[in-house]
Amino acid sequence: MTATDKILLVDDEKLIRMTLHDRLEQAGFRVTEAERGEEALECVRRDDPDLVLLDYRLPDLDGLEVLRRIRREGTETGVILMTAYSSVDSAVEALKLGAADYLKKPIDHEQLLAAITRTLETTRLRREVRRLRSEQRKQFGSARIIGRSPAIRALLELIHKVAGSAAATVLIQGESGTGKDLAAKAIHQASDRADKPFMNITCSALPETLLESELFGHEPGAFTDAKRLKKGLLELADGGTVFLDEIGDMGATLQAKLLRFLEEKTFKRLGGGRDLRVNVRVIAATNRPLERAVRQGDFREDLYYRLKVVPIELPPLSDRPEDIPDLVGHFVAQFNREFRKNTHGVTPEALGCLTRYHWPGNVRELRNVIERAMILEQREELDVTDLPEEIVHAAPRARASGDSSPGPGAAALGTGTGTAPRTAHFALPEGGVSLSEVERDLLRQALETTDGNQTRAAGLLDISRDALRYRMKKFGML
Repeated sequence: MTATDKILLVDDEKLIRMTLHDRLEQAGFRVTEAERGEEALECVRRDDPDLVLLDYRLPDLDGLEVLRRIRREGTETGVILMTAYSSVDSAVEALKLGAADYLKKPIDHEQLLAAITRTLETTRLRREVRRLRSEQRKQFGSARIIGRSPAIRALLELIHKVAGSAAATVLIQGESGTGKDLAAKAIHQASDRADKPFMNITCSALPETLLESELFGHEPGAFTDAKRLKKGLLELADGGTVFLDEIGDMGATLQAKLLRFLEEKTFKRLGGGRDLRVNVRVIAATNRPLERAVRQGDFREDLYYRLKVVPIELPPLSDRPEDIPDLVGHFVAQFNREFRKNTHGVTPEALGCLTRYHWPGNVRELRNVIERAMILEQREELDVTDLPEEIVHAAPRARASGDSSPGPGAAALGTGTGTAPRTAHFALPEGGVSLSEVERDLLRQALETTDGNQTRAAGLLDISRDALRYRMKKFGML
């Protein structure tokens, strides 16, 4: 109980209101009154009291209907029902609707104060849970996806559309380190499932039999060490989201069972004979090109198309270098808090090196570089000397322009095992060009020059192999 606790007293008998009002004020509460149900509901909306003392019989609405409408408003206000006409059925119904307690008139004042103390403590705990959930939304929501590039703006717009939709399956694809787990959490936190569980598992981390048990659960005796019933992630996440990371590594048998669940919304625990039905959104993620896995027979085609109802492609960091300054600032601020430092940022020279680098490990690699620098150094600003050598000495990003064949003054790709000239100049034809066609043609040349060797082709283009594969997929070359 605190001096700020507000109680709304709802009773149509004036004498009872006066008596209870005086007793509650003497106990240190702030009290307001209402004598009708509709008036009480208006007071709840306007004042957001900490507790409502609610009479069962009112002139316009009965107490159960008032309680039902209070709960429909979504408020955490505690409600104690009072009545001179108690019955087992009405008490049970009140508790089902969320009443904290049910007291019989005439009211025993010591019993009432004890019930108020219990209810207020429960209300405080509920409000704290709501506050923590709100903070979690902020922590894991789309606000954590840093960047202002067109690619990131488009990604955030798509995430909010997907979150607000009824899509039961989402497929997130992208290179390692691009933040697929962050995108999955952002979808969950922006959806109406945010107050339900978010369960995640990495499919490549467990053997298939153990992964099946983790997903679907098992009955006692289902296998040697199954001593007791275990609920799986799908069951535990009912109403929420299940995130299946590295779905491309899931075995064939489990793929079939997952497909059945996605189609029928039911599953059986291992060793069980009863179908269980749950309502979950499944978000799958992979850094493998699933289209190629389907062609090679490593991934079920029907499951691939069932997952790909809503596909989301995360851009590699090398495709959005304009976001690097914002990301660097975000990570410096984060590690200042964690390490209790006061680093002001990075020097322009260091930022130039970070922007020039091609980041094969994407945002994860950038985060690790900033973390390492802040652990080892005590400078007010991180400098070039705080960065790894491969970043400091990285070649400038290629800014090639031209048509499908090299224009005047343009340098074509080398042949054989040679490397692309790092200082090659590409002249822009007078009539302009299609940049996407230039990119497609350079990819084709690099692959032809290296007889399809993707690692060597990536070296010719001064990009990572993952970045090469991303572009190949983009142009339908995989």
